[in-house]
Amino acid sequence: MPDPRLSPRERLVLTAIIELYIATGEPVASQGVARHFAHKEGLSSATLRNVMASLGEAGLLEQPHTSAGRVPTAAAFRYYVSQITGSLVTGMQPSDAMPQSASPLSEVRRGQIENSFSGVSSTNEYLERTSHVLALISSGLGVALASNTTGQVLEHIHFSRLSTGRVLAVLVTQAGAVQDRVLSLDQELTHTELETAARYLNENFRGWLVERIRAEIARRMEVEREAYRQMLTSVEELCRKGALAGGEAGPALFVDGMANLIAGELDRERLRQMLLALEAKQRLVELLTAYVDGRQQGVRVVVGLDDASPAMQDLVLIGAPAWVGGTSLGTVAVIAPTRIQYQEMIQAVRYIARLSERILEVPAD
Repeated sequence: MPDPRLSPRERLVLTAIIELYIATGEPVASQGVARHFAHKEGLSSATLRNVMASLGEAGLLEQPHTSAGRVPTAAAFRYYVSQITGSLVTGMQPSDAMPQSASPLSEVRRGQIENSFSGVSSTNEYLERTSHVLALISSGLGVALASNTTGQVLEHIHFSRLSTGRVLAVLVTQAGAVQDRVLSLDQELTHTELETAARYLNENFRGWLVERIRAEIARRMEVEREAYRQMLTSVEELCRKGALAGGEAGPALFVDGMANLIAGELDRERLRQMLLALEAKQRLVELLTAYVDGRQQGVRVVVGLDDASPAMQDLVLIGAPAWVGGTSLGTVAVIAPTRIQYQEMIQAVRYIARLSERILEVPAD
């Protein structure tokens, strides 16, 4: 983080440079900053050059080339984000030294988001649509990670045979979440066996915590092996292969907008490394799990993902958990270059995360 002893003038100039860089994508020269402050007294080009030099010494600005203007560093963007999130949390009006766009998401943008989620009725649809919408409005990578089933309560499960050795499992929780996954089985199960397995689970385990069901199935296998051997073997096989979203089967991940990052990056080798880091599903899951706490309520902003990979040092992650009826659905996030419209994207991620409660709300009994 920047030195908290920055003067009001330094904070004012730094914020202006960051916002000019976000708007243009070009290094910011002192003349450009002077034009920005043409209406303010006491900020001549000479004064601005001295302030910019001081900000450079503080590690907040860097100069790509000798004759070029200045570019904000990751530390500068972190400062900028702290100003935005501080004003959002406290409800303060932005001062001259704070980002000028600290305002709620516009009605137009809210309407676009609402329309984009029209017709969504399940968790997977919500998460998939979220990744697409966030990619569109951020010009970055939209990511949505489904929660695992910890703490979720079974309402209903259904199995459909797709082809030899492949079965579709659709799990509905009492919070209204709908999760589906394709299972690859070691042994072939008939349509009748699948119906029998689903009926057994629904009749015996409705209202149970999902993570407890698999352990109970294993226990009953031992106790009732002879009486229910064939039926329980089918159920055990389906559960072992992930019908109840066990720990070994990774959570569903939805990603959209990879081309946005390709269009915005000039260094080809660095781009290749960045995409290699992002394309691995496990890496994205690790990123979201490490940086966004599913128990939190607010938006998390992480500028510079070089802890995850050196190739990702110029990326920012903006993420938040989504909930329905007190149950975690997962995480929604944007991964984009640091030159992003922070205020709007923080508000958009927050809005979409909260939209899950309304779209997927559980009907009252």
